[in-house]
Amino acid sequence: MTKLGFMPDAQGNFGEYGGAFLPPELVDVMKNITEEYEKIKNEVDFQEELYDLYVHYVGRPSPIYYARSLTEKMGGAKIYFKREDLNHTGAHKINHCLGEVLLAKRMGKKKVIAETGAGQHGVALATAAALLDMECDIYMGEVDIVKEHPNVIRMKILGANVIPVSMGTKTLKDAVDACFMAYLEDTDSQLYCIGSVVGPHPFPSMVRDFQTVVGREAKEQFITMTGVLPDNLIACVGGGSNAIGLFTEFLKDEDINIYGVEPSGLSFKPGEHAATMTMGTPGIIHGFRCYLIQDEKGEPLPVYSVASGLDYPGVGPQHSYLKDIKRVKYVTASDKEAIDAFFELSRVEGIIPALESAHAVAYAMKLAAKLPKDQTILINLSGRGDKDIDFVAEKYGQDYGME
Repeated sequence: MTKLGFMPDAQGNFGEYGGAFLPPELVDVMKNITEEYEKIKNEVDFQEELYDLYVHYVGRPSPIYYARSLTEKMGGAKIYFKREDLNHTGAHKINHCLGEVLLAKRMGKKKVIAETGAGQHGVALATAAALLDMECDIYMGEVDIVKEHPNVIRMKILGANVIPVSMGTKTLKDAVDACFMAYLEDTDSQLYCIGSVVGPHPFPSMVRDFQTVVGREAKEQFITMTGVLPDNLIACVGGGSNAIGLFTEFLKDEDINIYGVEPSGLSFKPGEHAATMTMGTPGIIHGFRCYLIQDEKGEPLPVYSVASGLDYPGVGPQHSYLKDIKRVKYVTASDKEAIDAFFELSRVEGIIPALESAHAVAYAMKLAAKLPKDQTILINLSGRGDKDIDFVAEKYGQDYGME
């Protein structure tokens, strides 16, 4: 398994993916961020402060839950959830946001800025900024502001400045564009806290490192609970932070099947899905190389998903590499399958998942039904569905018996 050795290399490359494709004015900025992160990531004081926040503020470790009723209904493999939805702020995003804001403080920054799609990264960053006394600007597409209204309110209550993005498709990719432009205007007093394992080096590895707490906990917890490792791992993939957080600790366990679930949306027609690994080809977006849904000129094409946090035309470079070496299998779930899973988990287990996480649940349900009963599936339930309930009720409620 030498292909799964230390990643990335010194230039931020995961095989042919990753790197830093930057305008000249950002080259030294990213070099400085890399140096500062390398300096603090093994620093005892930094790690102790972060760990203390994970335990006493976030509520880590998040538990593993055996979904007995859902397992019995599917009639096959045993289904388990890593409950990242129970973290403070309701998702895995708080894991890396605390790390990024602590880094910003160490670097003497006054403000943190970020993009958000579903709003979970925005809420988590606004929370960390409030806790650690930093200003916070969040860029969010106008379409997502309407879909994810509860999270917009949370960000504002927390003191963040939510900046609507009206260009392009008014969704996540455009929020990233707007945030990068704002960062270029002032790299001295603010730090762009990228919300997933995407962007130029060092962000794909930095965000991964902060998120690996998920997999480290899960491995120990699952063995304690069952006596063995899980047979299958499943997580949704947009940019891919929750997935890489779970997967990393298990990559060298060759007997474990690992699945990343992308949104196939309404269909595989252009503009009706965001299945980057399934339909994309290698290209460059937002300063890094990855699988990308693009036109013949290499320009990103419009993408779509019912889950705002998954509608990004690129994907983390490490995911791109793991696809090429066939260590992770990237599959899809449609809008319909995700909504079905959203209601199924809610009504069978009393857990309302985020629409992003519902994609992983949807694929897990199908897989469980095909597998023998002695097999196990561990799903990263990356977020809870509080943010989605108004949208789901309005658009789908009648179809699922909501009066």
